Amino acid sequence: MKKTAKYVVIAIILLVAAFVYYYITIPAFNIHSVGTWWFVIGAVIVVGVILSVRKMIREGGGIEYVIKNKTLDISLNISTKICLGLLAVLLVTLGIGALLSSPIINAKKYQQLMSVENRDFTKDISEVDYNTIPILDKDSAALLGNRKMGSMVDMVSQFEVSNDYSQINVNNKPVRVTPLVYASPIKWLTNQSKGIPAYIKIDMATQDTECVKLEQGIKYSKAEYLNRNIYRHLRFRYPTYIFTDQIFFEIDEEGTPFWICPVKKFNIGLFGGVTIGNVVICNAVTGECTDYKIDEVPQWVDKVYQAELLMELYDYSGTLKHGYFNSVLGQKDCLQTTNGYNYIALDDDVWVYSGVTSVSGDQSNVGFVLMNQRTMETRFYKVEGATEESAMSSAEGQVQNLGYKATFPLLLNISGEPTYFMALKDGAGLVKMYGMVNIQKYQWVATGNSIKECEKAYSKLLKNNGITSTLEEQSKSISGRITNLIPVNIEGNTHIYFALEGKEEVFDVDLTNTDLLDIVKYQQGDMIKVLYTDDEHPAKVIKLE
Repeated sequence: MKKTAKYVVIAIILLVAAFVYYYITIPAFNIHSVGTWWFVIGAVIVVGVILSVRKMIREGGGIEYVIKNKTLDISLNISTKICLGLLAVLLVTLGIGALLSSPIINAKKYQQLMSVENRDFTKDISEVDYNTIPILDKDSAALLGNRKMGSMVDMVSQFEVSNDYSQINVNNKPVRVTPLVYASPIKWLTNQSKGIPAYIKIDMATQDTECVKLEQGIKYSKAEYLNRNIYRHLRFRYPTYIFTDQIFFEIDEEGTPFWICPVKKFNIGLFGGVTIGNVVICNAVTGECTDYKIDEVPQWVDKVYQAELLMELYDYSGTLKHGYFNSVLGQKDCLQTTNGYNYIALDDDVWVYSGVTSVSGDQSNVGFVLMNQRTMETRFYKVEGATEESAMSSAEGQVQNLGYKATFPLLLNISGEPTYFMALKDGAGLVKMYGMVNIQKYQWVATGNSIKECEKAYSKLLKNNGITSTLEEQSKSISGRITNLIPVNIEGNTHIYFALEGKEEVFDVDLTNTDLLDIVKYQQGDMIKVLYTDDEHPAKVIKLE
């Protein structure tokens, strides 16, 4: 009876220890999870050690005798041998599974994980709209977020700003959003009943920073410690799902906060060929979860595929065309992404941009690639030119006396020319100037204290080299007497609408374009001549003549 009680106690201790380990590490119960394999291996080792120690204690006259004499009988009983055999089988299976899942054996399968479509730059990337350019990088956004938090006297002592800063599109505007987090475990203890009261929202084009307060606090986040920790909440709801290391904080069009939680799909062997198979969307306030197949994810979701994963998949596609060993030795036709990436808003989605260069490490790109973070759609554009690092050096050289450093560039279409656009920051991380560098002729560099000033200098540079604006080439000219002149506010920007006598068109003048400010001098009845494009309604005025 005593022996039975002893075994029950040991079993309870082991179960409690296993639960504590599981609660802390929260591995998935999935054959594709390396964490699950190590959990089982660890359990087998613990059981084997207990059985061995039990045998030595029983045959050596008790644990006091074993410790005192430091004498251990290493002879193994049947149970211990079974544990060792099982351990060996697990380790060998793990090793073989890793090998059979690797690109060494499955180069063709890895190469085909991502489908790449060749596209035309000028057709896909429209002329730049400066109201939608995300001029801030993550570091600059963090400075603005911390500054905004410092002004919130009612919350600053209790909360801090998370470093998530997900870049998304909200109502066709590029923004970065990040939740607040508890300032310390004590602050969590005193505030967790109401949750996190707000998140930070930064307009990447205007730099407007807003602390959005919520009617109900965020109850499920990375800052929670117990069951409301978002990773633990997901694990208990979906014990077999293998979530990606990074989950994304987003808001929908109404401003409701959500966690976007991609689920890994293993396409090659036990551990290889990772893509995304499902996406769990968790309401950060209520904890309600909805599971979607990857092709059913709602349109408002922007970030499903992590940028690093997309770049890894493209590198497989670019380097494994002729097998694994060619990618290491001969490297014929091997292409890879460059050392960095940025984001582009296109078709109401967020796309990852990166240059594409040869693996030889030269200082030129053969083109660039856009990868959709929601659908994994990938487009390659053949545009030969300088790498991003070379363009950054060129822009820094223009202001070398000031010591400014360039951010990783954005890709823009300016007058039909693929152009790198970047911010130039001082030592404190503040944006001081802007730079534009032509991709194909990276000695063509323009800088300015504002975006408009920089664009004007770059346009002048292009004209001096015989390149005219595509918009001007496609525009139409019209003149007439103004019959109506109405100022209109659109999303915080002033536009002036007017009509011409005897004409059906309505014309739109965007006053954020400083070249069009002379429109304010005109009145109803005045004669005016303009260049305009009629591919939109109302017709867009691009120049006053």
